[in-house]
Amino acid sequence: RGNQPSRKSNYQIEYLHYYIKNNIFKMIYQSITIILALLSVSITAKFYLKEDFNDDGWKKRWTVPTDWRPKAELGDWKWTEGEFPGKAGDRGIQTSEDARFYGLSAKLSEEFTNKDKELVIQLSVKHEQNLDCGGAYIKLLGDIDQSKFGGDTPYQIMFGPDICGYSNRRTHVIFNYPPKNDNLLIKEDVKVETDNLSHLYTLVVRPDNTYEVLIDQESVRKGSLETDWDFLPPKEIKDPNVSKPADWVDDKVIPDPNDKKPDNWDDIPAEIPDPDASKPEDWDDEEDGEWEPPLIDNPEYKGPWKPKQIDNPAYKGEWVHPLIPNPAYKEDKELYIRANKSLYVGFELWQVKSGTIFDDIIVTDSFDEAMNYADATFKQKKGPEKAAFDKSEEEKKAAEAAARASSGSSDEEEYEEHDEL
Repeated sequence: RGNQPSRKSNYQIEYLHYYIKNNIFKMIYQSITIILALLSVSITAKFYLKEDFNDDGWKKRWTVPTDWRPKAELGDWKWTEGEFPGKAGDRGIQTSEDARFYGLSAKLSEEFTNKDKELVIQLSVKHEQNLDCGGAYIKLLGDIDQSKFGGDTPYQIMFGPDICGYSNRRTHVIFNYPPKNDNLLIKEDVKVETDNLSHLYTLVVRPDNTYEVLIDQESVRKGSLETDWDFLPPKEIKDPNVSKPADWVDDKVIPDPNDKKPDNWDDIPAEIPDPDASKPEDWDDEEDGEWEPPLIDNPEYKGPWKPKQIDNPAYKGEWVHPLIPNPAYKEDKELYIRANKSLYVGFELWQVKSGTIFDDIIVTDSFDEAMNYADATFKQKKGPEKAAFDKSEEEKKAAEAAARASSGSSDEEEYEEHDEL
């Protein structure tokens, strides 16, 4: 019996087996649940547009609005890798002519209404031209005539960067709201990137009536649709039947009634003759008149007398107008449905200086899938593109320095030759 395990030991072993068995099943169950959830997102998520412009078939997928403006006013879209691509063979479309309008639209794979779904618009934008004035935004559209698509075509969403000078630099987030028949701008401007590198702009609208804007997969603005746009009237308004009482005292301070002006206060002049001035030697009193020294500010002058201020004993505080529920306010739980039978996306732009490249454009109903796509495209190219850009800038600086040195040497030789003559 001395070598046999005790009852206590048997119990501990059985409990250990039970604990391991149950936790293994629990871990397996949790893992399967996570996998199924991910598969569910992947299966149900849809891309209504996915455009990387890496094949020449893009011209068949996108249509230039030939009836929008005269041909001479429309700039050509250039299919290119750009000056410093982040990946060999990766192309986008680029504005190629200065002071031109640019139009282009593409049809979604199917009609899109984001009821009970997320709405995500994402695109890459690169300004190779040191853009001084021009738009780079995309529009989500309903059913349109692509040949006539232009600035007057109704749209549902306008999203993306817009730069013109130093005062107008923002990322547009504009929603059309049919009940108001108006295009509503976000109340507070969203930042924009202005360098020469590619930047990824993402807009996501969620079924809980919230939104988020990301640049390069980093959140730069998020909040409530109702709060950050004027979709709806305010929930509360000032009570029209109430006004500030006539006897309400809202002056914090008053002049001290016991303060008295000093007797000699008004005897001090604001200006006095300059004591350091002297009559010029060539001054002639008969011809020039009696000389008077110029006047200067009197350091003793204290200005008009005012009694000192004291706390007002009758002060009641700042009057606050009472608020009441606004009878015109009606909650809209479907503010987030900003894609309603959407069928197209399009660019209608004006650029003073061309050179903007657009790439990796998607419209989807899954933010997670949008980020996965960004990981596979933008994120892979971001680092190499920056390295290529930095190398290009270094080469430009070296070439400029060499040109200056060469010019200086030529000038010196020319001077020596002239000196010899």
